[in-house]
Amino acid sequence: MVASSVASPLCTWLVAACMSVSSEKDQFWKPASNFQSSKLMGRSGRRRKAITKCNSGSLMNGSVMNSSWHTCFGFEPCEEYYKSEGLSASFSSLLAENAFSVFGFKQVPLNRRQRRMSSAAHSGKPVAVAVQPAMEATAKKKSLMRNRRVVVTGVGVVSPIGHDPDMFYNNLLEGISGISQIEAFDCSEFPSRIAGEIKEFSTNGWVAPKLSKRADKFMLYMLTAGKKALADGGITEDLLQELDKARCGVLIGSALGGMKVFYDGIEALQVSYKKLNPFCVPFATSNMGAAMLAIDLGWMGPSYSISTACATSNFCILSAANHIIRGETDMMLCGGSDSAIIPIGLGGFTACGALSQRNSDPTRASRPWDMDRDGFVIGEGSGVLLLEELEHAKKRKAKIYAEFLGGSFTSDAYHMIEPHPEGSGVVLCIEKALAQSGVKREDVNYINAHAASTPAGDLNEYQAILHCFGKNPELKINSTKSMTGHLLGAAGAVEAIATVKAIHTGWIHPNINLENPDNGLDMNVLVGSKKERLDIKVALSNSFGFGGHNSSILFAPYKNV
Repeated sequence: MVASSVASPLCTWLVAACMSVSSEKDQFWKPASNFQSSKLMGRSGRRRKAITKCNSGSLMNGSVMNSSWHTCFGFEPCEEYYKSEGLSASFSSLLAENAFSVFGFKQVPLNRRQRRMSSAAHSGKPVAVAVQPAMEATAKKKSLMRNRRVVVTGVGVVSPIGHDPDMFYNNLLEGISGISQIEAFDCSEFPSRIAGEIKEFSTNGWVAPKLSKRADKFMLYMLTAGKKALADGGITEDLLQELDKARCGVLIGSALGGMKVFYDGIEALQVSYKKLNPFCVPFATSNMGAAMLAIDLGWMGPSYSISTACATSNFCILSAANHIIRGETDMMLCGGSDSAIIPIGLGGFTACGALSQRNSDPTRASRPWDMDRDGFVIGEGSGVLLLEELEHAKKRKAKIYAEFLGGSFTSDAYHMIEPHPEGSGVVLCIEKALAQSGVKREDVNYINAHAASTPAGDLNEYQAILHCFGKNPELKINSTKSMTGHLLGAAGAVEAIATVKAIHTGWIHPNINLENPDNGLDMNVLVGSKKERLDIKVALSNSFGFGGHNSSILFAPYKNV
Protein backbone atom coordinates (compact mmCIF):
# COMPACT_ATOMS: atom_id res chain seq x y z
CA MET A 1 0.00 0.00 0.00
CA VAL A 2 2.78 2.39 0.89
CA ALA A 3 4.73 1.66 -2.25
CA SER A 4 1.72 2.29 -4.42
CA SER A 5 0.86 5.54 -2.69
CA VAL A 6 4.38 6.78 -3.25
CA ALA A 7 4.65 5.76 -6.89
CA SER A 8 1.81 7.86 -8.24
CA PRO A 9 1.82 11.35 -6.61
CA LEU A 10 5.54 11.59 -5.91
CA CYS A 11 6.77 9.69 -8.96
CA THR A 12 9.44 7.03 -8.89
CA TRP A 13 12.14 9.53 -9.80
CA LEU A 14 11.41 11.71 -6.76
CA VAL A 15 11.67 8.74 -4.43
CA ALA A 16 14.95 7.77 -6.05
CA ALA A 17 16.27 11.31 -5.68
CA CYS A 18 15.26 11.51 -2.02
CA MET A 19 16.83 8.14 -1.28
CA SER A 20 20.16 9.40 -2.57
CA VAL A 21 20.35 12.25 -0.05
CA SER A 22 21.19 11.70 3.60
CA SER A 23 19.29 13.41 6.44
CA GLU A 24 20.88 15.65 9.07
CA LYS A 25 18.62 16.85 11.91
CA ASP A 26 16.33 19.64 10.67
CA GLN A 27 18.19 20.07 7.40
CA PHE A 28 16.78 17.34 5.20
CA TRP A 29 18.34 18.54 1.95
CA LYS A 30 22.06 18.59 2.44
CA PRO A 31 23.83 21.13 0.16
CA ALA A 32 25.12 19.15 -2.75
CA SER A 33 27.70 19.75 -5.38
CA ASN A 34 26.57 17.82 -8.39
CA PHE A 35 23.52 15.57 -8.69
CA GLN A 36 23.68 13.80 -12.01
CA SER A 37 20.95 11.72 -13.50
CA SER A 38 21.74 8.53 -15.33
CA LYS A 39 21.38 8.05 -19.05
CA LEU A 40 17.92 8.91 -20.27
CA MET A 41 16.94 7.62 -23.65
CA GLY A 42 14.47 9.64 -25.67
CA ARG A 43 13.81 9.14 -29.35
CA SER A 44 17.07 10.86 -30.22
CA GLY A 45 18.98 8.43 -27.99
CA ARG A 46 21.12 11.28 -26.65
CA ARG A 47 22.42 11.26 -23.13
CA ARG A 48 20.93 13.93 -20.88
CA LYS A 49 22.42 15.16 -17.64
CA ALA A 50 20.91 17.19 -14.86
CA ILE A 51 23.43 19.13 -12.73
CA THR A 52 21.78 20.61 -9.68
CA LYS A 53 22.58 22.45 -6.51
CA CYS A 54 20.04 22.18 -3.74
CA ASN A 55 19.36 24.67 -0.97
CA SER A 56 18.38 23.59 2.51
CA GLY A 57 14.72 23.55 3.48
CA SER A 58 12.12 21.56 5.30
CA LEU A 59 10.59 18.60 3.53
CA MET A 60 7.25 19.31 5.10
CA ASN A 61 7.19 22.89 3.86
CA GLY A 62 5.18 22.37 0.65
CA SER A 63 5.62 25.92 -0.60
CA VAL A 64 9.38 25.74 -0.24
CA MET A 65 9.53 22.43 -2.07
CA ASN A 66 7.08 23.44 -4.80
CA SER A 67 9.06 26.59 -5.53
CA SER A 68 12.43 24.82 -5.46
CA TRP A 69 11.90 22.13 -8.06
CA HIS A 70 13.61 23.80 -10.96
CA THR A 71 16.39 25.16 -8.76
CA CYS A 72 17.15 21.83 -7.15
CA PHE A 73 16.70 19.44 -10.05
CA GLY A 74 17.11 21.45 -13.23
CA PHE A 75 13.93 20.06 -14.80
CA GLU A 76 10.17 20.15 -14.28
CA PRO A 77 8.26 17.40 -12.44
CA CYS A 78 6.09 15.08 -14.49
CA GLU A 79 2.34 15.36 -15.02
CA GLU A 80 1.52 13.00 -12.14
CA TYR A 81 3.03 15.48 -9.68
CA TYR A 82 0.85 18.32 -10.93
CA LYS A 83 -2.23 16.09 -10.81
CA SER A 84 -1.58 15.46 -7.11
CA GLU A 85 -2.04 18.07 -4.36
CA GLY A 86 1.68 18.64 -4.10
CA LEU A 87 4.40 17.29 -1.91
CA SER A 88 3.00 18.38 1.41
CA ALA A 89 -0.29 16.55 0.88
CA SER A 90 1.52 13.46 -0.33
CA PHE A 91 3.93 13.32 2.60
CA SER A 92 1.17 14.14 5.07
CA SER A 93 -0.69 11.03 3.97
CA LEU A 94 2.48 9.02 4.29
CA LEU A 95 3.22 10.34 7.77
CA ALA A 96 -0.35 9.65 8.80
CA GLU A 97 0.36 5.99 8.07
CA ASN A 98 3.71 6.37 9.89
CA ALA A 99 5.26 3.89 7.55
CA PHE A 100 7.87 5.36 5.23
CA SER A 101 11.15 3.77 6.16
CA VAL A 102 13.33 5.79 3.78
CA PHE A 103 12.74 8.96 5.82
CA GLY A 104 13.48 7.31 9.13
CA PHE A 105 9.98 6.42 10.21
CA LYS A 106 8.48 3.04 10.90
CA GLN A 107 10.36 0.34 9.02
CA VAL A 108 8.46 -1.70 6.44
CA PRO A 109 9.81 -4.39 4.10
CA LEU A 110 11.12 -3.14 0.77
CA ASN A 111 10.56 -4.98 -2.47
CA ARG A 112 13.46 -6.02 -4.67
CA ARG A 113 13.25 -2.95 -6.88
CA GLN A 114 13.25 -0.60 -3.87
CA ARG A 115 16.24 -2.42 -2.35
CA ARG A 116 18.12 -2.14 -5.65
CA MET A 117 17.39 1.60 -5.90
CA SER A 118 18.37 2.16 -2.30
CA SER A 119 21.62 0.26 -2.72
CA ALA A 120 22.53 2.25 -5.81
CA ALA A 121 21.72 5.54 -4.09
CA HIS A 122 23.83 4.88 -0.99
CA SER A 123 26.74 3.55 -3.05
CA GLY A 124 27.06 6.87 -4.81
CA LYS A 125 26.03 5.43 -8.18
CA PRO A 126 23.67 7.51 -10.32
CA VAL A 127 20.01 6.51 -10.06
CA ALA A 128 17.86 6.50 -13.19
CA VAL A 129 14.90 8.86 -13.03
CA ALA A 130 12.05 9.34 -15.48
CA VAL A 131 11.68 12.97 -16.49
CA GLN A 132 9.13 14.67 -18.66
CA PRO A 133 11.15 14.75 -21.91
CA ALA A 134 11.36 10.96 -21.91
CA MET A 135 7.58 10.76 -21.53
CA GLU A 136 7.12 13.15 -24.42
CA ALA A 137 9.46 11.07 -26.59
CA THR A 138 7.46 7.95 -25.81
CA ALA A 139 4.21 9.73 -26.67
CA LYS A 140 5.65 10.93 -29.97
CA LYS A 141 6.82 7.40 -30.79
CA LYS A 142 3.38 5.96 -30.10
CA SER A 143 1.80 8.66 -32.23
CA LEU A 144 4.17 7.83 -35.08
CA MET A 145 3.39 4.12 -34.87
CA ARG A 146 -0.36 4.76 -34.98
CA ASN A 147 0.15 6.41 -38.36
CA ARG A 148 1.33 3.12 -39.88
CA ARG A 149 -1.71 1.77 -41.71
CA VAL A 150 -2.12 -1.92 -42.50
CA VAL A 151 -3.66 -3.24 -45.71
CA VAL A 152 -4.46 -6.67 -47.16
CA THR A 153 -2.55 -7.18 -50.40
CA GLY A 154 -2.85 -10.93 -50.93
CA VAL A 155 -4.93 -13.94 -49.89
CA GLY A 156 -4.45 -17.68 -50.14
CA VAL A 157 -7.00 -20.35 -49.34
CA VAL A 158 -7.34 -24.13 -49.21
CA SER A 159 -10.93 -25.09 -48.43
CA PRO A 160 -13.70 -27.62 -49.06
CA ILE A 161 -15.20 -25.28 -51.69
CA GLY A 162 -12.08 -24.26 -53.57
CA HIS A 163 -8.37 -23.57 -53.39
CA ASP A 164 -8.39 -20.38 -55.45
CA PRO A 165 -9.67 -17.17 -53.79
CA ASP A 166 -11.99 -16.30 -56.70
CA MET A 167 -13.38 -19.82 -57.00
CA PHE A 168 -13.78 -20.01 -53.24
CA TYR A 169 -15.74 -16.78 -53.04
CA ASN A 170 -17.81 -17.43 -56.17
CA ASN A 171 -18.91 -20.74 -54.65
CA LEU A 172 -19.88 -18.91 -51.48
CA LEU A 173 -21.92 -16.39 -53.47
CA GLU A 174 -23.69 -19.23 -55.27
CA GLY A 175 -24.49 -20.98 -52.00
CA ILE A 176 -22.53 -24.15 -52.81
CA SER A 177 -21.91 -26.41 -49.82
CA GLY A 178 -18.64 -28.26 -49.26
CA ILE A 179 -20.11 -30.69 -46.71
CA SER A 180 -20.12 -34.37 -47.69
CA GLN A 181 -19.67 -37.92 -46.41
CA ILE A 182 -16.22 -38.61 -44.93
CA GLU A 183 -14.04 -40.68 -47.28
CA ALA A 184 -10.62 -40.46 -45.59
CA PHE A 185 -11.32 -43.41 -43.27
CA ASP A 186 -14.09 -45.82 -42.30
CA CYS A 187 -16.33 -43.89 -39.92
CA SER A 188 -19.38 -46.14 -40.17
CA GLU A 189 -19.42 -46.69 -36.40
CA PHE A 190 -19.35 -42.98 -35.58
CA PRO A 191 -22.61 -41.11 -34.92
CA SER A 192 -21.35 -38.23 -37.07
CA ARG A 193 -20.03 -39.25 -40.49
CA ILE A 194 -19.98 -35.97 -42.40
CA ALA A 195 -17.42 -33.18 -42.75
CA GLY A 196 -16.15 -30.28 -44.80
CA GLU A 197 -13.54 -32.64 -46.17
CA ILE A 198 -11.10 -31.62 -48.89
CA LYS A 199 -11.39 -34.31 -51.57
CA GLU A 200 -8.74 -33.14 -54.00
CA PHE A 201 -5.55 -31.34 -53.08
CA SER A 202 -2.10 -31.10 -54.62
CA THR A 203 1.09 -29.48 -53.39
CA ASN A 204 2.71 -29.56 -56.83
CA GLY A 205 4.60 -26.36 -57.43
CA TRP A 206 4.14 -25.20 -53.86
CA VAL A 207 5.83 -27.72 -51.55
CA ALA A 208 8.91 -29.88 -52.10
CA PRO A 209 7.96 -33.51 -52.88
CA LYS A 210 9.98 -34.97 -49.99
CA LEU A 211 8.31 -32.65 -47.47
CA SER A 212 4.90 -33.41 -48.97
CA LYS A 213 5.36 -37.08 -48.09
CA ARG A 214 6.44 -36.45 -44.50
CA ALA A 215 4.42 -33.49 -43.26
CA ASP A 216 0.97 -33.44 -41.72
CA LYS A 217 -1.83 -32.08 -43.89
CA PHE A 218 -2.31 -29.05 -41.63
CA MET A 219 1.25 -28.02 -42.54
CA LEU A 220 0.83 -28.74 -46.24
CA TYR A 221 -2.38 -26.70 -46.35
CA MET A 222 -0.60 -23.84 -44.56
CA LEU A 223 2.48 -23.85 -46.78
CA THR A 224 0.34 -23.93 -49.91
CA ALA A 225 -2.07 -21.21 -48.79
CA GLY A 226 0.83 -19.05 -47.63
CA LYS A 227 2.63 -19.22 -50.95
CA LYS A 228 -0.62 -18.64 -52.81
CA ALA A 229 -1.15 -15.49 -50.76
CA LEU A 230 2.29 -14.27 -51.83
CA ALA A 231 1.53 -15.05 -55.48
CA ASP A 232 -1.84 -13.32 -55.21
CA GLY A 233 -0.08 -10.32 -53.68
CA GLY A 234 2.30 -10.03 -56.63
CA ILE A 235 5.39 -11.22 -54.74
CA THR A 236 7.39 -12.78 -57.55
CA GLU A 237 10.67 -14.66 -57.09
CA ASP A 238 12.61 -11.55 -58.10
CA LEU A 239 10.68 -9.29 -55.75
CA LEU A 240 11.04 -11.82 -52.95
CA GLN A 241 14.81 -11.49 -53.19
CA GLU A 242 14.59 -7.69 -53.01
CA LEU A 243 12.53 -7.61 -49.80
CA ASP A 244 14.16 -6.74 -46.50
CA LYS A 245 13.70 -10.21 -45.02
CA ALA A 246 14.44 -9.01 -41.52
CA ARG A 247 11.22 -6.98 -41.76
CA CYS A 248 9.02 -9.82 -43.03
CA GLY A 249 7.39 -12.34 -40.71
CA VAL A 250 5.04 -15.32 -40.48
CA LEU A 251 2.32 -15.71 -37.86
CA ILE A 252 0.08 -18.64 -38.75
CA GLY A 253 -1.46 -20.82 -36.07
CA SER A 254 -3.32 -24.06 -35.64
CA ALA A 255 -5.84 -25.23 -33.07
CA LEU A 256 -4.74 -28.88 -33.09
CA GLY A 257 -1.48 -29.04 -35.04
CA GLY A 258 -0.25 -32.26 -36.64
CA MET A 259 -2.76 -34.70 -35.17
CA LYS A 260 -2.30 -37.32 -37.88
CA VAL A 261 1.50 -37.35 -37.54
CA PHE A 262 1.21 -37.71 -33.78
CA TYR A 263 -1.51 -40.34 -34.08
CA ASP A 264 0.71 -42.37 -36.43
CA GLY A 265 3.56 -42.04 -33.94
CA ILE A 266 1.43 -43.49 -31.14
CA GLU A 267 0.53 -46.47 -33.33
CA ALA A 268 4.20 -47.05 -34.22
CA LEU A 269 5.11 -46.89 -30.54
CA GLN A 270 2.86 -49.89 -29.89
CA VAL A 271 5.42 -51.92 -31.84
CA SER A 272 8.63 -50.25 -30.65
CA TYR A 273 10.09 -46.81 -30.10
CA LYS A 274 12.50 -47.71 -32.89
CA LYS A 275 9.59 -47.53 -35.31
CA LEU A 276 8.96 -43.88 -34.53
CA ASN A 277 9.48 -41.39 -37.31
CA PRO A 278 12.08 -38.76 -36.30
CA PHE A 279 9.71 -36.10 -37.65
CA CYS A 280 6.76 -37.15 -35.48
CA VAL A 281 7.41 -34.59 -32.75
CA PRO A 282 8.49 -31.50 -34.75
CA PHE A 283 5.82 -32.05 -37.42
CA ALA A 284 3.13 -32.47 -34.77
CA THR A 285 3.75 -29.12 -33.07
CA SER A 286 1.44 -26.30 -34.09
CA ASN A 287 4.26 -23.80 -34.62
CA MET A 288 6.15 -25.85 -37.18
CA GLY A 289 4.05 -24.86 -40.18
CA ALA A 290 4.84 -21.17 -39.71
CA ALA A 291 8.47 -22.04 -39.02
CA MET A 292 8.81 -24.12 -42.19
CA LEU A 293 7.23 -21.36 -44.28
CA ALA A 294 9.62 -18.77 -42.80
CA ILE A 295 12.57 -21.10 -43.47
CA ASP A 296 11.44 -21.66 -47.05
CA LEU A 297 11.08 -17.92 -47.69
CA GLY A 298 14.12 -16.88 -45.67
CA TRP A 299 11.99 -14.40 -43.70
CA MET A 300 13.79 -13.47 -40.50
CA GLY A 301 11.17 -11.31 -38.79
CA PRO A 302 8.72 -12.64 -36.17
CA SER A 303 7.90 -16.28 -36.90
CA TYR A 304 5.59 -18.10 -34.50
CA SER A 305 2.08 -19.42 -34.00
CA ILE A 306 -0.78 -18.79 -31.61
CA SER A 307 -3.22 -21.51 -30.60
CA THR A 308 -6.54 -20.38 -29.13
CA ALA A 309 -8.78 -23.17 -30.40
CA CYS A 310 -11.23 -21.91 -33.03
CA ALA A 311 -10.27 -18.27 -32.45
CA THR A 312 -6.67 -18.99 -33.51
CA SER A 313 -6.70 -17.23 -36.89
CA ASN A 314 -8.09 -13.94 -35.62
CA PHE A 315 -5.53 -13.88 -32.81
CA CYS A 316 -2.79 -14.39 -35.39
CA ILE A 317 -4.13 -11.75 -37.77
CA LEU A 318 -4.45 -9.04 -35.14
CA SER A 319 -1.07 -9.87 -33.60
CA ALA A 320 0.57 -9.79 -37.05
CA ALA A 321 -0.98 -6.39 -37.77
CA ASN A 322 0.36 -5.09 -34.48
CA HIS A 323 3.90 -6.06 -35.50
CA ILE A 324 3.46 -3.83 -38.54
CA ILE A 325 1.83 -0.98 -36.60
CA ARG A 326 4.66 -0.98 -34.05
CA GLY A 327 7.18 -0.62 -36.86
CA GLU A 328 8.77 -4.05 -36.35
CA THR A 329 7.84 -5.40 -39.77
CA ASP A 330 6.55 -4.21 -43.13
CA MET A 331 4.96 -7.45 -44.29
CA MET A 332 3.35 -10.40 -42.48
CA LEU A 333 1.80 -13.67 -43.62
CA CYS A 334 -0.90 -14.56 -41.09
CA GLY A 335 -3.86 -16.86 -40.58
CA GLY A 336 -4.51 -20.43 -39.56
CA SER A 337 -4.63 -24.06 -40.67
CA ASP A 338 -6.14 -27.30 -39.38
CA SER A 339 -6.77 -30.85 -40.51
CA ALA A 340 -8.41 -33.00 -37.86
CA ILE A 341 -10.70 -35.26 -39.90
CA ILE A 342 -9.17 -38.44 -38.51
CA PRO A 343 -10.63 -40.96 -36.05
CA ILE A 344 -9.34 -39.25 -32.90
CA GLY A 345 -10.44 -35.82 -34.11
CA LEU A 346 -13.92 -36.91 -35.12
CA GLY A 347 -14.28 -39.09 -32.03
CA GLY A 348 -13.10 -36.38 -29.68
CA PHE A 349 -15.59 -33.79 -30.89
CA THR A 350 -18.32 -36.43 -30.92
CA ALA A 351 -17.56 -37.18 -27.26
CA CYS A 352 -18.05 -33.46 -26.51
CA GLY A 353 -21.51 -33.66 -28.07
CA ALA A 354 -20.57 -30.87 -30.46
CA LEU A 355 -21.13 -32.40 -33.92
CA SER A 356 -24.16 -32.55 -36.17
CA GLN A 357 -25.56 -36.02 -36.88
CA ARG A 358 -27.53 -35.11 -39.99
CA ASN A 359 -25.68 -37.82 -41.93
CA SER A 360 -28.42 -38.47 -44.48
CA ASP A 361 -28.35 -34.91 -45.81
CA PRO A 362 -24.79 -33.53 -45.47
CA THR A 363 -25.20 -30.30 -47.47
CA ARG A 364 -28.05 -29.22 -45.18
CA ALA A 365 -26.31 -30.18 -41.92
CA SER A 366 -24.60 -26.87 -41.17
CA ARG A 367 -27.47 -24.44 -40.59
CA PRO A 368 -26.55 -21.45 -38.39
CA TRP A 369 -29.51 -19.78 -36.63
CA ASP A 370 -31.96 -22.36 -37.94
CA MET A 371 -34.35 -23.94 -35.46
CA ASP A 372 -33.31 -27.45 -36.56
CA ARG A 373 -29.54 -27.07 -36.11
CA ASP A 374 -27.96 -29.87 -34.06
CA GLY A 375 -24.26 -29.01 -33.84
CA PHE A 376 -21.38 -27.96 -36.06
CA VAL A 377 -19.86 -29.87 -38.96
CA ILE A 378 -16.10 -30.37 -38.69
CA GLY A 379 -14.05 -29.09 -41.62
CA GLU A 380 -10.45 -28.67 -42.70
CA GLY A 381 -8.35 -26.20 -44.64
CA SER A 382 -6.20 -23.10 -44.37
CA GLY A 383 -6.48 -19.38 -44.91
CA VAL A 384 -3.56 -16.96 -45.13
CA LEU A 385 -3.60 -13.20 -45.57
CA LEU A 386 -0.69 -11.04 -46.68
CA LEU A 387 -0.74 -7.94 -44.49
CA GLU A 388 1.44 -5.03 -45.48
CA GLU A 389 2.26 -1.54 -44.31
CA LEU A 390 0.45 0.88 -46.60
CA GLU A 391 3.42 2.90 -47.85
CA HIS A 392 5.37 -0.30 -48.46
CA ALA A 393 2.47 -1.64 -50.53
CA LYS A 394 2.04 1.60 -52.47
CA LYS A 395 5.74 1.75 -53.25
CA ARG A 396 5.57 -1.60 -55.05
CA LYS A 397 2.16 -0.72 -56.57
CA ALA A 398 0.40 -3.67 -54.95
CA LYS A 399 -3.32 -4.21 -55.34
CA ILE A 400 -5.16 -3.56 -52.09
CA TYR A 401 -8.17 -5.66 -51.13
CA ALA A 402 -9.05 -3.79 -47.95
CA GLU A 403 -7.61 -1.98 -44.98
CA PHE A 404 -7.22 -3.68 -41.62
CA LEU A 405 -8.53 -1.35 -38.91
CA GLY A 406 -7.90 -3.28 -35.69
CA GLY A 407 -9.53 -5.73 -33.33
CA SER A 408 -9.66 -7.15 -29.83
CA PHE A 409 -9.38 -10.29 -27.70
CA THR A 410 -11.34 -11.13 -24.54
CA SER A 411 -12.13 -14.16 -22.40
CA ASP A 412 -15.51 -15.40 -21.21
CA ALA A 413 -13.85 -16.70 -18.04
CA TYR A 414 -16.88 -18.94 -17.68
CA HIS A 415 -16.59 -22.51 -19.01
CA MET A 416 -14.22 -24.77 -20.90
CA ILE A 417 -16.65 -25.45 -23.77
CA GLU A 418 -19.93 -23.61 -23.22
CA PRO A 419 -20.24 -19.90 -24.15
CA HIS A 420 -21.23 -17.40 -21.49
CA PRO A 421 -25.06 -17.45 -21.40
CA GLU A 422 -25.26 -13.65 -21.36
CA GLY A 423 -22.66 -13.17 -24.09
CA SER A 424 -20.80 -10.66 -21.94
CA GLY A 425 -17.38 -11.69 -23.22
CA VAL A 426 -18.49 -11.25 -26.84
CA VAL A 427 -20.02 -7.84 -26.15
CA LEU A 428 -16.83 -6.74 -24.40
CA CYS A 429 -14.74 -8.01 -27.32
CA ILE A 430 -16.75 -6.11 -29.92
CA GLU A 431 -16.81 -2.92 -27.85
CA LYS A 432 -13.05 -3.07 -27.32
CA ALA A 433 -12.45 -3.72 -31.02
CA LEU A 434 -14.45 -0.61 -31.92
CA ALA A 435 -12.64 1.49 -29.33
CA GLN A 436 -9.19 0.23 -30.30
CA SER A 437 -9.74 0.89 -34.00
CA GLY A 438 -11.59 4.17 -33.56
CA VAL A 439 -14.62 2.92 -35.51
CA LYS A 440 -18.13 4.26 -34.87
CA ARG A 441 -20.66 1.51 -34.31
CA GLU A 442 -23.03 3.01 -36.89
CA ASP A 443 -20.32 2.57 -39.56
CA VAL A 444 -20.27 -1.23 -39.17
CA ASN A 445 -22.83 -2.57 -41.64
CA TYR A 446 -21.53 -6.09 -42.33
CA ILE A 447 -20.65 -8.87 -39.89
CA ASN A 448 -19.21 -12.24 -40.82
CA ALA A 449 -20.33 -14.09 -37.70
CA HIS A 450 -18.66 -17.01 -35.96
CA ALA A 451 -22.08 -18.77 -35.99
CA ALA A 452 -21.05 -22.44 -36.14
CA SER A 453 -24.57 -23.97 -36.10
CA THR A 454 -24.54 -24.76 -32.37
CA PRO A 455 -27.73 -24.40 -30.31
CA ALA A 456 -26.36 -21.98 -27.70
CA GLY A 457 -23.52 -20.25 -29.51
CA ASP A 458 -25.48 -18.91 -32.48
CA LEU A 459 -28.11 -17.15 -30.38
CA ASN A 460 -25.61 -15.77 -27.86
CA GLU A 461 -23.56 -14.19 -30.63
CA TYR A 462 -26.64 -12.82 -32.41
CA GLN A 463 -27.89 -11.17 -29.23
CA ALA A 464 -24.45 -9.73 -28.49
CA ILE A 465 -24.28 -8.28 -32.01
CA LEU A 466 -27.70 -6.66 -31.68
CA HIS A 467 -26.70 -5.29 -28.29
CA CYS A 468 -23.78 -3.51 -29.97
CA PHE A 469 -25.26 -2.63 -33.38
CA GLY A 470 -29.02 -3.21 -33.16
CA LYS A 471 -30.01 0.34 -34.14
CA ASN A 472 -28.22 0.16 -37.51
CA PRO A 473 -30.86 -0.41 -40.24
CA GLU A 474 -28.16 -1.27 -42.80
CA LEU A 475 -26.63 -4.11 -40.76
CA LYS A 476 -26.26 -7.49 -42.48
CA ILE A 477 -24.99 -10.74 -40.91
CA ASN A 478 -23.99 -14.05 -42.48
CA SER A 479 -22.04 -17.20 -41.63
CA THR A 480 -19.47 -18.75 -43.98
CA LYS A 481 -19.67 -21.97 -41.94
CA SER A 482 -23.07 -22.75 -43.44
CA MET A 483 -21.12 -23.86 -46.54
CA THR A 484 -17.60 -24.73 -45.37
CA GLY A 485 -18.36 -26.30 -42.02
CA HIS A 486 -16.20 -25.34 -39.06
CA LEU A 487 -12.52 -25.24 -40.07
CA LEU A 488 -11.40 -24.96 -36.42
CA GLY A 489 -8.19 -22.91 -36.18
CA ALA A 490 -8.39 -22.03 -39.88
CA ALA A 491 -11.97 -20.73 -39.67
CA GLY A 492 -11.16 -17.13 -38.78
CA ALA A 493 -8.67 -16.67 -41.63
CA VAL A 494 -10.91 -18.27 -44.25
CA GLU A 495 -13.78 -16.09 -43.05
CA ALA A 496 -11.52 -13.02 -43.03
CA ILE A 497 -10.78 -13.78 -46.69
CA ALA A 498 -14.52 -14.01 -47.35
CA THR A 499 -14.88 -10.64 -45.60
CA VAL A 500 -12.24 -8.82 -47.64
CA LYS A 501 -13.61 -10.40 -50.83
CA ALA A 502 -17.04 -9.06 -49.90
CA ILE A 503 -15.52 -5.59 -49.52
CA HIS A 504 -13.64 -5.97 -52.79
CA THR A 505 -16.60 -7.27 -54.84
CA GLY A 506 -19.53 -5.50 -53.17
CA TRP A 507 -21.39 -8.79 -52.76
CA ILE A 508 -22.10 -10.69 -49.55
CA HIS A 509 -22.80 -14.41 -49.60
CA PRO A 510 -26.06 -16.04 -48.42
CA ASN A 511 -26.85 -18.03 -45.30
CA ILE A 512 -27.82 -21.39 -46.73
CA ASN A 513 -30.11 -23.76 -44.84
CA LEU A 514 -31.69 -20.94 -42.83
CA GLU A 515 -35.17 -22.28 -43.53
CA ASN A 516 -36.79 -22.07 -40.09
CA PRO A 517 -35.21 -19.14 -38.18
CA ASP A 518 -34.94 -19.50 -34.43
CA ASN A 519 -37.21 -17.48 -32.17
CA GLY A 520 -36.48 -13.78 -31.95
CA LEU A 521 -34.33 -13.54 -35.07
CA ASP A 522 -34.78 -10.61 -37.44
CA MET A 523 -34.52 -11.75 -41.06
CA ASN A 524 -33.99 -8.17 -42.13
CA VAL A 525 -30.60 -8.41 -40.40
CA LEU A 526 -29.63 -11.94 -41.42
CA VAL A 527 -28.77 -12.46 -45.09
CA GLY A 528 -31.27 -14.75 -46.82
CA SER A 529 -30.79 -17.69 -49.15
CA LYS A 530 -29.43 -15.55 -52.00
CA LYS A 531 -26.39 -13.28 -52.25
CA GLU A 532 -26.98 -9.60 -51.68
CA ARG A 533 -25.36 -6.42 -52.93
CA LEU A 534 -23.91 -4.31 -50.12
CA ASP A 535 -21.77 -1.18 -50.08
CA ILE A 536 -19.67 -2.11 -47.05
CA LYS A 537 -18.46 0.74 -44.86
CA VAL A 538 -16.80 -1.33 -42.13
CA ALA A 539 -16.89 -5.12 -41.78
CA LEU A 540 -16.40 -7.10 -38.59
CA SER A 541 -15.42 -10.77 -38.39
CA ASN A 542 -15.89 -12.77 -35.18
CA SER A 543 -14.19 -15.96 -34.06
CA PHE A 544 -14.65 -17.74 -30.73
CA GLY A 545 -12.99 -20.84 -29.32
CA PHE A 546 -13.12 -23.49 -26.61
CA GLY A 547 -11.79 -22.01 -23.41
CA GLY A 548 -13.87 -18.85 -23.79
CA HIS A 549 -11.51 -17.16 -26.28
CA ASN A 550 -13.22 -14.29 -28.12
CA SER A 551 -11.83 -12.29 -31.02
CA SER A 552 -13.17 -9.58 -33.32
CA ILE A 553 -11.31 -7.96 -36.21
CA LEU A 554 -12.32 -5.07 -38.47
CA PHE A 555 -11.76 -4.35 -42.16
CA ALA A 556 -12.84 -1.49 -44.41
CA PRO A 557 -12.48 -0.43 -48.04
CA TYR A 558 -9.12 1.21 -48.59
CA LYS A 559 -9.33 4.98 -49.02
CA ASN A 560 -6.31 6.98 -50.10
CA VAL A 561 -6.50 9.72 -47.46
